[in-house]
Amino acid sequence: MLRLCQSIPLAGKAVRSFHRLLVAVPVLALALVSVPPAIAQAKDPGPRAGAAGAGSYFPTLNANEQLLFNQALARFKEVDSVSGTIEAGVGLGPTFNGNSCAMCHAQPATGGSSPGQNSPQNPVPNPQVALATLDGATNTVPSFITANGPVREARFVATDGTNVYSALDGGVHDLYTIQGRTDAPGCTLAQPNFNTQLGLGNVIFRIPTPTFGLGLVENTPDATLVSNLNATSSARSKLGIGGSFNTSGNDGTITRFGWKAQNKSLLIFAGEAYNVEQGVTNEAFPNERNTTAGCVFNATPEDASNILNGDKSSTNFGTTIGTLSEMSSDVVNFAAFMRLLSPPTPAAPTQSTTNGSNLFNQIGCNLCHSTSLATAASPFTGMSNVTYHPYSDFALHHMGAGLADGINQGGAGPDQFRTAPLWGLGQRLFFLHDGRTTDLMQAIQYHYFSTNQYCAQVSDAQLFYVLTTNSVYEPELSSISCNSEANSVVNSFNALSSSQQQDLLNFLRSL
Repeated sequence: MLRLCQSIPLAGKAVRSFHRLLVAVPVLALALVSVPPAIAQAKDPGPRAGAAGAGSYFPTLNANEQLLFNQALARFKEVDSVSGTIEAGVGLGPTFNGNSCAMCHAQPATGGSSPGQNSPQNPVPNPQVALATLDGATNTVPSFITANGPVREARFVATDGTNVYSALDGGVHDLYTIQGRTDAPGCTLAQPNFNTQLGLGNVIFRIPTPTFGLGLVENTPDATLVSNLNATSSARSKLGIGGSFNTSGNDGTITRFGWKAQNKSLLIFAGEAYNVEQGVTNEAFPNERNTTAGCVFNATPEDASNILNGDKSSTNFGTTIGTLSEMSSDVVNFAAFMRLLSPPTPAAPTQSTTNGSNLFNQIGCNLCHSTSLATAASPFTGMSNVTYHPYSDFALHHMGAGLADGINQGGAGPDQFRTAPLWGLGQRLFFLHDGRTTDLMQAIQYHYFSTNQYCAQVSDAQLFYVLTTNSVYEPELSSISCNSEANSVVNSFNALSSSQQQDLLNFLRSL
């Protein structure tokens, strides 16, 4: 079962996209690896060695703000157990992927992306392997979680992988349960049957997104993002590049966090992750995702503001900052940590990286990976009207059938992803939304997908359907698009000389 193309409904039809491979076609195997030939001499230099260029507070913060950051950082690192009787944190499970924010957001420093064994800063095996049996848990490590692979979450595309008419799923199915843990007596809760779902092609993966510099992103006005996208409209159009923003269904403003820009704020981002990844109910997401009898041990929300027991009597402002952190819930502290976290620091430029930067702009990478944006006024010292360099427009783009994951989130469809910010790329270990490669050259090639012939054959074979509540419609031949918006840019990259490609790769690894 594969969902490969974006089907755009005709005007006036209240439908949602639903894509399922019904019969095999001879070109399928070729289509899934349809990338242009690249010059082989240029090579990814690998994750940049040396000290982590990230992980500290924004450099202009005053002493009290620095104290708040450090208090929040400690909460971000806290390890959770079921009821706080083993590890200090409370609320783990009943299902979970991790037991600490810092477990997953670790490379090259706390707040980053997935740790790994090939890190120059902190080489460690994937912590999800040991987590399976921590504190007596009886989980089996899924086949897609390996010691040298990335931290991952798993989502199921459909609710029933054997039924072409099944409703979409799209939700996270946690790797582990608290069954067998010494702090979860009597809980009987099996893991999902990942092997069966993998066999049906019904599982997609996501890896952690870095959190460095996200306070600047959160404080960037919608008007700035819209203006930035509009400024490149003509140039993007010439290269077949679109672009649109995911937006909040509540207030209509631009959402910008997560692989599909599905989360509005850092508080929502933190609250969702705490509930989904660790199973901790909180003030933003107060309900347990799994309520199996005998496996729920705490009152909800498990993470809440400590208003009644907090001590605000201190007259020392520094102490009050620490006290306020203790009074605030974990998710408020997580959001504060991310808001005050400095962007990653790039390496010093060289002739090669300068050449690569120029080529980056010349071939059109910057049309999605925007070099500069600016914040609005901020309550934090020195963070107002800051020009920063995320290398992202934070817009959604169709990445084609090769990267499509079949998941809808907000206004983002099955093959749409937010432009991944490239700052900090130099010390990142795994690439793309699912961590499928550690090689930057491969990651670039995966951005390419173009095969109109395949789309035509798909239409002829009636492989793609649009599902409504009561009806399944025939494919709309005029509206099927399988191509990636990055095709022209990848073609331009592949047309560069090997030395030019190397300069561009070196530039990316300098970020």
